[in-house]
Amino acid sequence: MRLAVTALFSPLLAAPALAGDVTLSVQIPRLDVSEYHRPYVAAWIEGTGGVAAGNLAVWYDVRKREGEGGAKWLKDLRQWWRRIGRETEMPLDGISGATRPAGTHALRFAADAAPLASLKPGTYEVVVEAAREVGGREVVRLPLSWPPTAAVHAAVQGKDELGIVSLELKP
Repeated sequence: MRLAVTALFSPLLAAPALAGDVTLSVQIPRLDVSEYHRPYVAAWIEGTGGVAAGNLAVWYDVRKREGEGGAKWLKDLRQWWRRIGRETEMPLDGISGATRPAGTHALRFAADAAPLASLKPGTYEVVVEAAREVGGREVVRLPLSWPPTAAVHAAVQGKDELGIVSLELKP
């Protein structure tokens, strides 16, 4: 009986994977430095001419209580701040979150949810920027053709503050 029920619902279980989604994987390398702080990281979609099309993620120290708290240091994510950050009130529901430790972190976005649902067909870039206190700053870019017509995988290797950043698109 279990087999029959599983076989009956298996197409339903597979449906979300066929609906189309985007997976962004961000690797934060472990650095051997005397004073280590987790990096602030922002990921967003940019159209032609550097026009921001939507935030994907903003990781910062959300626990700091005095003054503006960790939001004060979001300006260190210079490109994100200029493109979209200074016009954004933090925290962003469902987008902002705490800084992440060293390791690989995957983010999944449904094609029918913000910000992807409002993208017009065209070419974009997914931009990932990391900045770290007593550390450096780094920006990587990945191409994004929207809507995807075939499965696509793109990856780029960061140099210091970011490891491998990859993007997978499923139509």
